[in-house]
Amino acid sequence: MKKQLARVLALLLLITQAPAARTASPEREARRTPAPPQQPAQQRPAPPQPSPTPAEDAGEDDVVRITSNLVQFDAVVTDRQGRLVTDLRPEEFEVLLDGKRQEISNFAFVAAAQPAAAAPVRTPEARPDRSAPPPPPVPVRAGQVRRTIALVVDDLGTSATDLYYVKRALKKFVEEQMQPGDLAAVIQTGKGLGALQQFTGDRQLLQRAIDSVRWNPLGRAGVSSFAAAERDPLAQAGGASGGNPAAAGQSSEPGDARDPGAALEEFREGVFTVGTLGALDFIVRGMKELPGRKSVILFSGGFPVFRDARNPNDSRDTERLAESLRRLTDQANRASVVIYTMDARGLAVTSLTAADSVGNAQQALRVLQERGDELTRNREGLSYLAEQTGGLFIKDTNDLGAGVRRVLEDQRGYYLVGFRPAAEVFERADGRTRFNKFEVKVTRPGVRVRTRAGFYGYAEGEAKPAPRTRAEQMLAALTSPLTSGGLGLRLTSLFNSPAEGTIVVDSLLHVDGSRLQLADEPGGWKRAVFDVVALTFGENGQVVDEINRTETVRVRGDVLESMLKGGLVYVMKVPLKKPGAYQLRVAVRDAASERVGSASQFIEVPDLKKERLTLSGIFLTAAEPAAGQEGAGGTDPLRDATVRQFRQGTAVDFRYHIYNAKVEGASGRTRLQTQTRLFRDGQPVYQSPAQPYDPGARPATGARLEAGRRMQLGTQLPPGEYVLQVVVTDELAKGKTRTATQWIDFEIIK
Repeated sequence: MKKQLARVLALLLLITQAPAARTASPEREARRTPAPPQQPAQQRPAPPQPSPTPAEDAGEDDVVRITSNLVQFDAVVTDRQGRLVTDLRPEEFEVLLDGKRQEISNFAFVAAAQPAAAAPVRTPEARPDRSAPPPPPVPVRAGQVRRTIALVVDDLGTSATDLYYVKRALKKFVEEQMQPGDLAAVIQTGKGLGALQQFTGDRQLLQRAIDSVRWNPLGRAGVSSFAAAERDPLAQAGGASGGNPAAAGQSSEPGDARDPGAALEEFREGVFTVGTLGALDFIVRGMKELPGRKSVILFSGGFPVFRDARNPNDSRDTERLAESLRRLTDQANRASVVIYTMDARGLAVTSLTAADSVGNAQQALRVLQERGDELTRNREGLSYLAEQTGGLFIKDTNDLGAGVRRVLEDQRGYYLVGFRPAAEVFERADGRTRFNKFEVKVTRPGVRVRTRAGFYGYAEGEAKPAPRTRAEQMLAALTSPLTSGGLGLRLTSLFNSPAEGTIVVDSLLHVDGSRLQLADEPGGWKRAVFDVVALTFGENGQVVDEINRTETVRVRGDVLESMLKGGLVYVMKVPLKKPGAYQLRVAVRDAASERVGSASQFIEVPDLKKERLTLSGIFLTAAEPAAGQEGAGGTDPLRDATVRQFRQGTAVDFRYHIYNAKVEGASGRTRLQTQTRLFRDGQPVYQSPAQPYDPGARPATGARLEAGRRMQLGTQLPPGEYVLQVVVTDELAKGKTRTATQWIDFEIIK
């Protein structure tokens, strides 16, 4: 660790030796252009409340709860046209649990999201300047989240042909249907631990995830929705068999024992169906602690649930499959997750095509019958998941984008209904918990209500004990989609290429020292022991680098005081062999208190061999105060670059590298323009004029240039989250490759 720390310090010192350019002043710009007004929190309509409403339930809204004192569930009510009904009263609801009427104790309508606004008509004057660099994404904080959406692509059960249309629908969602306050993730069922990506509102990251979705040739689906029928050479019309395929030695039923490939196909189908359900269960459990209206949209070619009644040789374990489905839907209901399913085959064509080769009319009829049965049976699982969790099953439409739009409209709001359960709901029968079935009716004519099917009779916290071993605790933290708060962690990962042909990701992990439990040692020393596990995932979900260490820190005196006040920074270097999109997940566990924290970050590693203008990550640090002047910010560059919190009025230095700049043949010098832009809540608050890049005394080679500026944060800039964007333009390059941008977020505090 000491060697790593020394290398990063040397790197940091190297880039901070660049002379700072003229100081920018966002304060003056902010005075001319006031910061955008804060949007008020969305207010929820207040329908009449049942009387009395217990005081202890006042803060129990927005979530599904199953406890011994309160069962609370969500319900969506629509009219005949599918439009949301928002003005129902408690007395218009009738709730039955296992056929017994329940007295409603909690009732509210929750507005989860506003309807998507129509795209404005762009006049020539209103069209955006396409030559201007795009603004950086707006970070979505936990308190701003309205919807959390897992876009799950069942690559284990979707054909190659159908996957094309699924990706097109996903791109349309990201480009046109996402709203401010949406968190989304694109997940593939066949990618294991690496599949559960960090939920984000960054459209570029989501587009990159969509581009990485590939057909899985090992899954249960082929290239197209239905396998092409092959000609039966023995089943000729009027032949010796009389057109009877059974008499000719051919199976008249699918899956017959005389069909050697059917048993293998059944086995593969069962294995990959379990894989799909296991991935969904993993995703649902990970979403339990996420904020907002939570939903899973599953794109799949489907899977059967029940045995084929026409096939006596169907040996699949349907009881195990049905139990897996029940457990999955129960987990979804307890995690407040609604599962929407979409048949990726669209309006499936079961008729014969040019790819089919049949011997006679009887064989053709059999193929048509088998395809119709397969279509129906494969929809069993998709229909069940949606019905049991209060979602929708979208089928028979080739416009998957319209299906996603229908799902988003369905998420605009819901009713939250609660009641006090009887003790018998949680009583065990023969040592097993029973399933309690919901039935919800609305007395108003012309409306339809959808809700969850029910729940198993155990209260929250009884199903599974909290992870206790070191491995269990670290695994739980690594698989969490959001940062875990047991230990305060901040992660900053920056791309860098310190030498030609090398790619390195420098990761700085800040640990809140005040949350570490310190042990006393002789001589006034304090000791902290903590475990660090870091996994780097590539685009295919595979681990490309792993760190698993136990670190011991001994401090006293001023160093102890500094650690308790400012925390400590753990430095990791991950060398990479090739460019691409990577994800770093880190978990830290305090050995004494067993507190666990986690953090994760995406990082895009560009391909420098393409010789396009590229920028490294940005190191952001507080400037050293002048002699005789009180420091407005910290003076620890590693901590500043990791935590990225600066007080109002602080002078901030930012440093980065420029790669692949063009040089003039005669002079060997570059012609670069640099610009700085500052954003808050997606709105610009400061933009510096473009300035020529000055290499100073450094050699003017275009392969790797050092750049940086100093920015004075104004005392009038309001506290909050900001994004700094650097724009570099190469006047010697042509086309889209002449401009490169890089950004980093930071926080201004009082």
